[in-house]
Amino acid sequence: MKQSMRGVLTAISSVMMFLPWTIFIVRENAWALESPAAEIVIGSYAAYMIFAGVFTFGVYMKGRVQNSLMKICLVVNELYAVAGVMALVMMTVGKVM
Repeated sequence: MKQSMRGVLTAISSVMMFLPWTIFIVRENAWALESPAAEIVIGSYAAYMIFAGVFTFGVYMKGRVQNSLMKICLVVNELYAVAGVMALVMMTVGKVM
């Protein structure tokens, strides 16, 4: 893989690391706190965090992009992915019970 492509993939993973924090800005709106919208927002962010974790893991392992910044992105995005799975599980269990 070309060096420029590795830089682009590292930049994408870096941006993916900070996007989940925008949920705090979204949740300041009154409409985001009401029941159907809140579930959609949380579910969307959880799905995004899972996607970011899978994407970063794939780029790190299969794409062999293994620089220092990518290692940080890998750890953070995998923690986000675990949190996203937990959020989806809690939302599902809440609906079932």
